[in-house]
Amino acid sequence: MKRTSLIGQLSEKNLNQSVTLQGWVNRRRDLGGLIFLELRDRSGVVQVQVEPDSAAFAEADKLRPEYVAEIEGHYQQRPEAQRKGGAADYEVIASRVKVLNTAKTPPFELDKGAEVAEDIRLKYRYLDLRRHEMQKNLMVRSKAVAAITEFLDAEGFIQVETPMLTKSTPEGARDFLVPSRLNAGEFYALPQSPQLFKQLLMIAGYDRYYQLARCFRDEDLRADRQPDFTQLDMEMSFVEQDDVLELQERLMAHVFKRVLNIELALPFPRMSYFDAMNDYGSDKPDLRFGSKLIDVTELFKGGEFKAFASAQAVKVLVAPELTRKQIDELERIAKQNGAGGLAWLKRDGESFTGGISKFVGAIAPQLIEQTGVEHGGTLLFAAGEWKKAVSALGAVRLSLRDLFDLTASGPQFHVSWVTDFPQLEYDEESGAWTYMHHPFTAPHPDDIAKFGTEQQGEIRAQAYDLVLNGYEVGGGSIRIHSPEIQTKMFAAIGFSEAQAREKFGFFMDALEYGTPPHGGIAWGFDRLIMVMSGANSIREVIAFPKNNRGSDLMALAPSPVEEKQLAELGLALLSPAE
Repeated sequence: MKRTSLIGQLSEKNLNQSVTLQGWVNRRRDLGGLIFLELRDRSGVVQVQVEPDSAAFAEADKLRPEYVAEIEGHYQQRPEAQRKGGAADYEVIASRVKVLNTAKTPPFELDKGAEVAEDIRLKYRYLDLRRHEMQKNLMVRSKAVAAITEFLDAEGFIQVETPMLTKSTPEGARDFLVPSRLNAGEFYALPQSPQLFKQLLMIAGYDRYYQLARCFRDEDLRADRQPDFTQLDMEMSFVEQDDVLELQERLMAHVFKRVLNIELALPFPRMSYFDAMNDYGSDKPDLRFGSKLIDVTELFKGGEFKAFASAQAVKVLVAPELTRKQIDELERIAKQNGAGGLAWLKRDGESFTGGISKFVGAIAPQLIEQTGVEHGGTLLFAAGEWKKAVSALGAVRLSLRDLFDLTASGPQFHVSWVTDFPQLEYDEESGAWTYMHHPFTAPHPDDIAKFGTEQQGEIRAQAYDLVLNGYEVGGGSIRIHSPEIQTKMFAAIGFSEAQAREKFGFFMDALEYGTPPHGGIAWGFDRLIMVMSGANSIREVIAFPKNNRGSDLMALAPSPVEEKQLAELGLALLSPAE
């Protein structure tokens, strides 16, 4: 068995030559004694014609969809009347056919895979992966890995693997725990990220590190999350924030050029966390379209509408004409995202109708001037505590994007940076301060004195997120390299010295041995490939993903284990009642 070519590599140079191809039967038709087949491999599809007087006919007559076959024949152009341009203008006239393997009838038609229930596709993932769309996505992924490796190798980065079995440390999500048989009653944790290890590599003098790391987080799942995922992890010594961002921009541009042949304009635009939230209601704004949130707090302050009169913030979003049903759905989304409700107005000439119109008669001209809403257009309001108001209206903004396809006339891809995140955020449930990114993020040098004061909520982090089409595809920071500042940070989030040493003692010791200034970033690699491929879920760009309940429907994982295995680990299972 020897292929002379992949199907997708056939070209005019193969015309009028004998070729040997191997693949799967994509489709079969019998037509007037002739057999027409489509033979498929991962590179493409070609039509095969088997004539009734051919020695290959009897064997070809056995073929059915998804059978594996080897076909030898004459590669030629199809009749001129059947040509439409491209690979479909060519066919193979079979002289020999061999059935390499038979196949059961698939549980779903591969050509209609996108219409099939996802759980069925995941149960038969090995069949789903035969679909052209899935193979295209995984090829994009493979090309991106090659482009990243090419770029970072040329930039002097060293690829280092970090442990998969490590210590449980607080990093923002639940750990997946692995019991140790040799150390009864003790557990490893699967890494949520290689954060501490990559910083230790900088302490060790490796200067520039990267890896495509497997990471594990036991958290609620959604379209762009998996319990196990891939992260492009990078760290650099003797850098400041601009050094990291500049290199990442060149890397991203290199990947897009190599994989999609798309030129990204450099440098990427930057905005602060406050501006992103205030203008777009999100710390990962989709900038392929406009629709900024407009502040009208002062316009309503002390006014007739009591819900707005004393609100910390009143924000408004300009929308096209909306039906009442559409407004009700948008209000549901606003409430899901923390708003008490969604007030609205419809412009009618020089005034407004509907919603809260009876409260805005006197200020209608200023409202029209400030928002620029056109006749028939709708204004949508959220009011209250600033962060809740902007977050709720930011979610409404994205719903309007999808409802009216607002990105259709914008760029296909838009990449930007969000910077100057808060170092700390107050957790109302616990009544304590916690970190926004992770506890090793360096504060802005001018804000260090605010630790331990009433102003520590104003401390700016040297942190940055890379945003693509409204998705956070990367996040990083300049790290704390001073033991004294690291101690201040632990104290700010409520760690006693004993607690800090229990969780991070090995790392705190390492900081004492000459730590260089350093910083880095991690890309959500699956999420990046999802956006580049035009997929709507990271499950579409991972070969063998879990479903939205964290289950592998093909391998049936997670699954029970034998009592003997539990006994070896010193474990016993409790009933729900226990």
